[in-house]
Amino acid sequence: MDIYALYSYASASIAYFLLFGLILIQINKSEFGKISAVTVLFSLIWASSIVFVIQHNSFYIQDIFPIESLRNLAWYFLLSALISKQQFDDKYYFLKKGWKAPLIVFAILAIIVLEFIPDLRYLFQQIIGFDFRPLAHICFSLIGLILIEQLYRNAAQEQRWAIKFICMGLSFIFAIDFVFYSKSLLFHELDSTLWQLRGLVNFFIVPLLAISLYRLSQNLVKIQVSNKVIFHSAVLLGAGIYLLIMSLAGYYIKIYGGNWGAIAQVSFIFLAVILLLIFFVSGKIRALAKVYFSKHLYQQRYDYRDEWIKLSKKIAELDNLDDLSYLVVQTMANIVDSSAGGLWVQNAQGNYSLTADISLDAQNKQQINKDDKLIEFISKKQWVIDFVEYFNDPDVYAGLGLDKWYAEFEDIWLIIPLIQKNTLEGFVVLTQARVPRQIDWEDHDLLKTSGMQLANALVLTKISDDLSRARQFEAYNRFSAFLVHDLKNLVAQISLIVKNSEKHKRNPEFVDDSIETLENVVSKIDNILSQLKKGNQPENMDVKIDLAKVIFDVIAQQASNRPMVTTNAEGNYYWVVAEKEKLTAILGHLVQNAQEATEDTGTVRIEISNNTANIEIKIIDSGSGMDDKFIQQRLFKPFDTTKAMQVWELVFMRLKSIFCNNRDKLMYKVQWGRVLHLLFLYPEQDRN
Repeated sequence: MDIYALYSYASASIAYFLLFGLILIQINKSEFGKISAVTVLFSLIWASSIVFVIQHNSFYIQDIFPIESLRNLAWYFLLSALISKQQFDDKYYFLKKGWKAPLIVFAILAIIVLEFIPDLRYLFQQIIGFDFRPLAHICFSLIGLILIEQLYRNAAQEQRWAIKFICMGLSFIFAIDFVFYSKSLLFHELDSTLWQLRGLVNFFIVPLLAISLYRLSQNLVKIQVSNKVIFHSAVLLGAGIYLLIMSLAGYYIKIYGGNWGAIAQVSFIFLAVILLLIFFVSGKIRALAKVYFSKHLYQQRYDYRDEWIKLSKKIAELDNLDDLSYLVVQTMANIVDSSAGGLWVQNAQGNYSLTADISLDAQNKQQINKDDKLIEFISKKQWVIDFVEYFNDPDVYAGLGLDKWYAEFEDIWLIIPLIQKNTLEGFVVLTQARVPRQIDWEDHDLLKTSGMQLANALVLTKISDDLSRARQFEAYNRFSAFLVHDLKNLVAQISLIVKNSEKHKRNPEFVDDSIETLENVVSKIDNILSQLKKGNQPENMDVKIDLAKVIFDVIAQQASNRPMVTTNAEGNYYWVVAEKEKLTAILGHLVQNAQEATEDTGTVRIEISNNTANIEIKIIDSGSGMDDKFIQQRLFKPFDTTKAMQVWELVFMRLKSIFCNNRDKLMYKVQWGRVLHLLFLYPEQDRN
């Protein structure tokens, strides 16, 4: 028997020697020349060592195990270099970037050390209770088969010609090793027939290795990730582990089974194989396994980053809630290629109203009550309801009562929740796809992920609409406050006429002044009514006016109030471009507020100064005044301060609102205490 083994491994040695020589000739022409040379050299040493052991009876076959482990490690290095270069354009990517490859290398080196040092190996075997070497070499075979399958199946169809022979040859090597060491582990002895056959297998695969190594030196294959390959590799690994565990169990049954040990062993292995076949032929089990491995290992069908960015861009282009509602329906329909759908959104009462539909006739489903079982179900479960699943397995949706939805829409297919912070903001109903199809876990995940993003957009849009509405009410309330302030001044003027009418009604000058005052009141009321009709829209009525005349008009209007207002504006002209009515009203309000904040025996004075750059007006009073903190933090917040200060706030708010678009024309500040500065920034040439 040894003569056959000698010829077998001697022929393998010669073949590896010739291959090693060919690689050395072209070692600098190939990117993998050096790695290939080292790998083939270890195979040559391995085959030659077996020839040497066969010829010398002082050595045992087991003495070759550490050299065989080194040979396996060399082939792993070549395979991982090919995969790393093809996938990451770096031959040593797995060794430098990952943690699994260095860990495997460390484990193999530890096993090699144990195989080389008998005393250390015997000590380790006493600890674990059995010879670990057959088990270790079974694992080596599985690792080699997994790497081969990754290399081959991940290559494109037209690119496999460069690697198919090396994959085929190494598959034979690792496959026969797997069978050889599995039998050795199971029966606790080496199979002589398989041992002799291994040498011939290595001899016959050398030409295959030579062809592939030559082709790889000419054309490097680029690998593309394939879902199918990863799944098959996982199946291969799972099947190997399963058979390994079953073999170990069968071995222990044989050892401890007594007279029935052999029968029990065969029976157990037979049942294990039957269970493995059941796994492969069971559609449900394979489907569950496929979903699991798809989620964790496969390259997914959807690029969720791209889907998220595309949807975000679409949302950003929208202007209002109506457009967003139709986008929600269209987006969900496009994901599953549905032809029609509708969106129900939660309203202020908590019920769900139909806000948008595309080719969906929903006459009887315009509004869904918040207490409906469907709302409770999808709020709690947050599931995508699939009517195909409902009809196939109604127990999944037990007690939900989806029949009424099917009665309303005969082609209804999906109900997708729109969840935001665990709150159901709405849901989308879709009809059957244009081409019938079944949705999988990726469709479910994308629908739910898109639903969450669209729910956020719906909530933000509703908040924006509510904020816009609140701002409109705020503007209306502010205008109403200004209006009340103006009416108060008009009422004061009319009250002054009524108060003095009994005493001066026969005085022609009083009658003329009263009529003039009433005409002014009527004009201002007409102006107020005009603003109300226009919705307080700003209208540019700027004209060239004399500020001195405006100041005297203000003093005349406030003549009935105490203390009397004085000024230094006599005898000069102060020309500016502004809207006279508004400017007069503003100055009138400021002066009146100064009078109200000052005792009757105090002073209120308007000072105006002129230079080439600007005109400055100061309204000075001897009242209590305001401190800096109040001016900076609270003066321009309407209705924020005490009742005594509310008039000041309204006046300054109006001053700010009127001149906020003309900051280059007017500046204002309130000095600590009792001085208000109004600074008109008009160069001399503009005022001329």
